[in-house]
Amino acid sequence: MIIRTIANTVIGMANNKPLPSFDDLLTFLVIARTGGFRAAARRLGNSPSTVSETITRLEEELGVPLIIRTTRSVHLTEAGRALADRLEPVVAETRSAIADATSSEGTVRGRLKIQVPGAVMEDILPPILDGFAKAHPEVRVEILVDDRFTDMIATGCDAGIRYGEHLAQDMIATPIGPARQRSALAAAPEYLARRGKPLHPRDVLFHDCIRMRFASGALTDWEFEKDGETLRLDPTARLIIATPGWRAAVKLAIAGHGLIYSFRNWLEPHFETGELAPVLEDWCPDFEGPFLYYSSRLTPRPLRAFIDFVAAQRRQAGETG
Repeated sequence: MIIRTIANTVIGMANNKPLPSFDDLLTFLVIARTGGFRAAARRLGNSPSTVSETITRLEEELGVPLIIRTTRSVHLTEAGRALADRLEPVVAETRSAIADATSSEGTVRGRLKIQVPGAVMEDILPPILDGFAKAHPEVRVEILVDDRFTDMIATGCDAGIRYGEHLAQDMIATPIGPARQRSALAAAPEYLARRGKPLHPRDVLFHDCIRMRFASGALTDWEFEKDGETLRLDPTARLIIATPGWRAAVKLAIAGHGLIYSFRNWLEPHFETGELAPVLEDWCPDFEGPFLYYSSRLTPRPLRAFIDFVAAQRRQAGETG
């Protein structure tokens, strides 16, 4: 009854007009999330024709077009976008209510879906997930790796992990993982012997550079800081590698193809072996570690359990930042 009342408000229908099927609304929302009928059909376990018929029926019941179909793409109309935006919290609240209802005292059940950048999945999040999964074996965890910095609510996630400069507004943010991290610039000793070692960040502009690009299209920043002077450089790239291929970028640096700028903890093992040499170490700044962020309006029990687990881990590790 509560769900139907909320849905009635979302759709803006008169009280005496029948509500569409909640399953039909969910089908529409999955199309909005996945961006296509075939992708939605795979997610739902239905045929594309069934999904198409569902949307046709829903549009007829509502009396407005929700989706613009072309031979190659699917786009939401203005009404469709407004409906999807308002349905998201309804579905999240429904999921939260079900999780709370099925969780007995001391046992947390339900689904936890978190949107994270690829960098966090490398070495920060896996040990946290390992401990959480052991502590809460009846919580189903789904991790969406996304370097586009898209809205975590729009992707159906309960929470997201971001670095400070990419945090969404109107969200609660709590540190997760190391309080501080550090960047590093590096190159193969053979490259430095051949091209010379930069003595100032501006010297980087005259070197071959291996850069990484986010899925959004933006190149990763090269930032340097020393004695109050901050420089943000955009060097010409000899090689550009998408961020998921960062290991290949490191291998290319080891092979002598140029300078690479990345997380120091990713490059440190190669400093120890001598495959790479640090460059301009006193110019490479440290920065805040990642944050777990989530809506202040809705905290499902699996998410609350995850927040509490992260906080307990940080206290145990002596992290206060």
